[in-house]
Amino acid sequence: MINMKLTNNSVSSTKEKSTMNKWFKSGSPWVWLSAGGVSLSLISVLGLLWLIASRGLSYFWPADIYQFEVQEKVGQPYTVIGEIYERESIPVAQLIHTKIKFDKDAETVERILVKTGNRELVSLDFRWLLMPQITTMTLPKDVVVIERRTNGNFYGFIDKVILSGKEVDKSELPTLVERVEKFQSQIDALQKKDIGAINYQLERLRLKEKKYRLDNELTIQRQAEIEKETQALKAEYQTLEKKLLALRTQVARDKLLVHAMDGQQVEIGLENVLDVSFANQLTFFDKVVVFLSKVSDFVSDDPREANTEGGVYPAIFGTVLMVLLMTIIVSPFGVIAAIYLHEYAGNNSLTKILRIAVINLAGVPSIVYGIFGLGFFVYVLGGSIDQLFYPETLPSPTFGTPGVLWSAITLAILTLPVVIVSTEEGLARIPASMRHGSLALGATKVETLWRIILPIASPAIMTGIILAIARAAGEVAPLMLVGVVKMAPTLPLDGNFPFLHLERKFMHLGFHIYDVGFQSPNVEAARPLVYATALLLVTIIVALNMTAVSIRNRLREKYRSLEH
Repeated sequence: MINMKLTNNSVSSTKEKSTMNKWFKSGSPWVWLSAGGVSLSLISVLGLLWLIASRGLSYFWPADIYQFEVQEKVGQPYTVIGEIYERESIPVAQLIHTKIKFDKDAETVERILVKTGNRELVSLDFRWLLMPQITTMTLPKDVVVIERRTNGNFYGFIDKVILSGKEVDKSELPTLVERVEKFQSQIDALQKKDIGAINYQLERLRLKEKKYRLDNELTIQRQAEIEKETQALKAEYQTLEKKLLALRTQVARDKLLVHAMDGQQVEIGLENVLDVSFANQLTFFDKVVVFLSKVSDFVSDDPREANTEGGVYPAIFGTVLMVLLMTIIVSPFGVIAAIYLHEYAGNNSLTKILRIAVINLAGVPSIVYGIFGLGFFVYVLGGSIDQLFYPETLPSPTFGTPGVLWSAITLAILTLPVVIVSTEEGLARIPASMRHGSLALGATKVETLWRIILPIASPAIMTGIILAIARAAGEVAPLMLVGVVKMAPTLPLDGNFPFLHLERKFMHLGFHIYDVGFQSPNVEAARPLVYATALLLVTIIVALNMTAVSIRNRLREKYRSLEH
């Protein structure tokens, strides 16, 4: 009986092993393992995006403004007004030196980080408050948040609204702020467009005269013409300057008298005010409107206060322009190189070495490309261009200095291996019968390439371009050497001929994240901006990639009949 049971157990175990072996040989475990890995990766990516989005977008949501009455062990009680920025619990053992009395059973104590603003009155925007030291915590209805062009936000209470030296009702404040905004828009337009254009033309005339002088071609007639144009521009400049002074006088007419949390009265000129809001009186729908307005301002405005406030529009513009220039440069060179390697180069040692070099280039650290771009493109090539075509500007460089052109070319070289490999793989998938059939019908090799091979390989080419865009948009290290800066006073694209100024430096979202996160003098204030800018950079990369993917899908559908 015992022998029969042992025999049955051995038979069943043998069957189980046979079933497991068949299951493993069928490949099902690897399919499930791959599916689990993909699911885990997808969850991780979505979790990361959720973290960035939640922390970045929360920065724009209008927070409640609290008034805290604080009583420390030593000293008089004082008032703190601000928004709660962060909460955390710390061990009581870390606060023994403060001699604060806590509950006997308490192991941790809560403290809050309060954003107080008012930089002209206090040295820091933030301060930590221990909850046991807070005697009262209220939400005053009449507390006001004043967003300013300089010195950050002001939290306090409005005492008076002064219009042309006379006190007016506080209900007129929104109209006055809107009036100031219109004047500021006119001032910015005058400074950046009209006056900026005149300064640019005056500089071009100066360089034109200097070039004539260097070439010994400065005749009396030419000098008179230049002088006449200069005087006309200067006269126009004086007219615009008077108009600018009149606008500044108008915008500086009104003032606010406010008092801060310590009772100190402060005078704020409305020319420095961007927005005034009673945060504690806003309904949910009012907060949604404010939230959307702040997001819009963040995308469309220039940065302020060492990039810790304001918008990131110049960085968005610079990022997109640089990526588009890089794509225009890398696409033809990558495709031509792939066509040569696959269609024309022989299967010899030189071709093998070239392919190995292309593959190895993809693994070179990006900072090495930046050093190469600085040494060759900026100093050698750019310096030679200045000597040949812009001698009148020397010793100030034109192209012999980092700029958007050299950044685009450097990243084009960095992403060139990706485009070459992807294009060559697309060419290799096309059967030789299609080439032979086209040649048999009388087409030349060039016509076969242009009308048959490249259209069918276009989805693979677009795949390489997509990968190049994804990598180039996020690169920062090489750009720090060949063109990107913390603050660019003018955009590379404006209304002055030749309109697109490839020699200018530019701002980049990736460098903006680095600068705000690690070089900011106010780390706490800059932290939400890091998340918001990172979310914006990811959104731009996704938008560029989705555009390229849609083009690839259209090309795939268009040439599907040729492929079959």
